[in-house]
Amino acid sequence: MATVPGQLIWEIVKKNNSFLVKQFGRSHAGVRFSKEPNNLCNLHSYKHSGLANKKTVSIQAGGKDQSVVLATTKTRKQNKPASMVHKSVMRKEFPRMAKAITNQVVDNFYRPDLKKAALARLSVVHRSLKVSKSGAKKRNRQASILFPLSFPAPQNPNPPMVQKKGPPADDTLEPKKRRRVGFSSVDAGVEAKDCIKIYLVSSNEEVDAVNSFCLDPVDLNSFFEEDGKIYGYKGLKITIWVSSISFDAYADTAFESTADGGKGITDLNSALEKIFGETLVASKEEFLQTFSTQRNFIRSMILDGEVLQHKASSTYDVEAIRMVVGKSAAGPLYSRLVPLVFLLVDGASAIDVVDPCWELYLLVEKKTDEQGDIYNILLGFTALYRFYHYPDSSRLRLSQILVLPPYQHKGYGRYILEVLNHVAVSEDVYDFTVEEPLDYFQHVRTCVDVLRLQKLDSVRNAVNLAVSNLTRGKLSKKTSIPRLMPATRVIEDVRKSLKINKKQFLQCWEVFIYLGLDPVSKYMEDFVSIVSNRMKEDIIGKKSGTGGKQVIEVPSEYILEMSFVMFKSNAGEATSTVQVDVNKPTQAEQLQELVDERVNEIKSIAEKVSQHSTSMVESS
Repeated sequence: MATVPGQLIWEIVKKNNSFLVKQFGRSHAGVRFSKEPNNLCNLHSYKHSGLANKKTVSIQAGGKDQSVVLATTKTRKQNKPASMVHKSVMRKEFPRMAKAITNQVVDNFYRPDLKKAALARLSVVHRSLKVSKSGAKKRNRQASILFPLSFPAPQNPNPPMVQKKGPPADDTLEPKKRRRVGFSSVDAGVEAKDCIKIYLVSSNEEVDAVNSFCLDPVDLNSFFEEDGKIYGYKGLKITIWVSSISFDAYADTAFESTADGGKGITDLNSALEKIFGETLVASKEEFLQTFSTQRNFIRSMILDGEVLQHKASSTYDVEAIRMVVGKSAAGPLYSRLVPLVFLLVDGASAIDVVDPCWELYLLVEKKTDEQGDIYNILLGFTALYRFYHYPDSSRLRLSQILVLPPYQHKGYGRYILEVLNHVAVSEDVYDFTVEEPLDYFQHVRTCVDVLRLQKLDSVRNAVNLAVSNLTRGKLSKKTSIPRLMPATRVIEDVRKSLKINKKQFLQCWEVFIYLGLDPVSKYMEDFVSIVSNRMKEDIIGKKSGTGGKQVIEVPSEYILEMSFVMFKSNAGEATSTVQVDVNKPTQAEQLQELVDERVNEIKSIAEKVSQHSTSMVESS
């Protein structure tokens, strides 16, 4: 469909197609629904059509693991249906899933017009998952059921007038013993996270050592059965070692016995191969040999890479290297890093190792062994996608970033971020964005960007003006946002100079306002109201009224679990058919909780920025 314009497809299918469902008659008052895939609201319209639009959004339940699947279409692969859809599995709490969907649909300029529909569908899918997770109470059929195999004959309610007498009963005979039959208990299984330990090792001596570095995977259960459990093993213990030199892996499996307890026996080999793929070696001896035979693995992989920055001291020698997919060994190297990405990055999915728009940025340290030979170890990496921006520019989006756990909290993540900022400015890209940043990374990113923004005169002047309006009480009665927002020319100047997009700049802007308040306690109430109004507008929208809106469930062959449409009723009709759980926090309470978290985050960033500025002044 890539060669056919969307408007032409819509003209063909809008009057009649196999997905069309007509309700409430065939006159002009009728409503037309659609059962087609990738239609958020199941409405038959060009805006929501999953057939006519090249950019579509789909949100549905992921299955029994209580996950939500966000699917978007790749505009560059419209002629390849098998690889056209990009799916992201989310197992987060609702606010973080809403933030992730907003980032994907709105902030990446994908389909901003579908923001409200996407969030509405997420709300319904999330609510349906809670219902299916709690479910109805089931009878306990695991307990032993005891019952007699012989039952007394029923008495005849109308006995005959004459009965034959049988032989007299012998009282000396013992009464018959009742048999008892019991059902054996069904195998309850064991969660993968409770029986699997994964260690990251760099030498033979660290294997089986007590002080080996143990990884803390995000979600091991998702790689096994639908409920995340392993069945059929007694006393199961799986120990996995991953080499930080060549990223090969070996699994040592031990158990007392196996038995089918009603749910089969889990195939451990196929489950582990699903995680580690070709990096999983067959024997422990082979794994131990990799520390010597694959000592120069990283060094051989980065030979074709471009050295961007070199940072050396008396204790370390670190290089930042860029590798472009298709022009270097970036694909084979990333294929070995995928298992760690799945284990350590929440909701991660592998990149396309044949797409030349992907770029890997590696942080590599030079080491010297006992024989004096030089080898390289990988400290961390990040994957960026380079988008085309009309007419002759590009946009960089950070998709994945991982610093290996032994080297975390040592400043390497910040160093990678500084390298990427330098690349964005030196190559004069349109802007540099981040896809679904985690809270900790966003904290570091904001700290770095605030220090960069402090050097711009236009930003300092705009902050001084905004703080002056706030301290003099010049706040609008309806909303305090317009008079304290930076001017459009300042936002554009920041994008052109530092390649910081508007959303990230506004995150830093609130930190600048807080730093400019003196004393803070005197104006804290007004500052909190500014943050609250801004977050309310971002999450709920400027016009957050829900009067006249109804949600109606509609049967669909595409998504059997849940399909719905939302429309606005006319005057005099019922305005709501949704029942609200009074035990859940209200919208105002949830918003206040988010505001409190945001204010605490601003205080923490402001404190670190102040400490850094003070240390820089003292050192100079």
